[in-house]
Amino acid sequence: MPLQNRVTPLGELIADPARGLVYGNRGCLHDEGGRIRRRYAGKRWIACRLEFRGWRRRPLLQPGRFTELFFLDDATALAAGHRPCALCRREDYNRLVAFWRELHPGQVGADAIDAQLHAERLDPARRQLPLDELPDGAFVLVDGMPHLVLDGRLERWTPAGYVRAGSRSRGRAAVITPPSLVELLRAGWSPLVPFVHPTARR
Repeated sequence: MPLQNRVTPLGELIADPARGLVYGNRGCLHDEGGRIRRRYAGKRWIACRLEFRGWRRRPLLQPGRFTELFFLDDATALAAGHRPCALCRREDYNRLVAFWRELHPGQVGADAIDAQLHAERLDPARRQLPLDELPDGAFVLVDGMPHLVLDGRLERWTPAGYVRAGSRSRGRAAVITPPSLVELLRAGWSPLVPFVHPTARR
């Protein structure tokens, strides 16, 4: 039976056999039986490489340890409000920090970044913005479903990949990706981990 540790662009935790291409955590969310009991445990929500220095932990969801989470891709992790890990994705993290200094002057270090993102996650506001003004990698809600903005079109998100949804040439939509991370995407984000799942570029 699949574990409830796959993350949607809305930050929800679901059970699905599709693992995805990016790994991460937001603290210990499960009980001793491996059942998810909370949405988060702290403000530090990170997205990591699937593989790093050969580290592996088996079984997953060990009692008292952080809950291993899986994302379809980095765009999904950003939409859910996760930022790059400062250890396994140090280059991405350093780029984020440099960008953050310009976007939020006076906010320095991981704690400040995490506090800002946590505030944006708790009060998402769901800004309605023109689709043709959003950067590639941003997520929006269309008919209640998360869609990726990419190359002038919309791709509907599923746990296993994307489904072509059509043009984004007109209209407005509610933006899922936190505002600060939309600006990161607008600046030309190119991460070490897969940015979008291959199904988005068929």
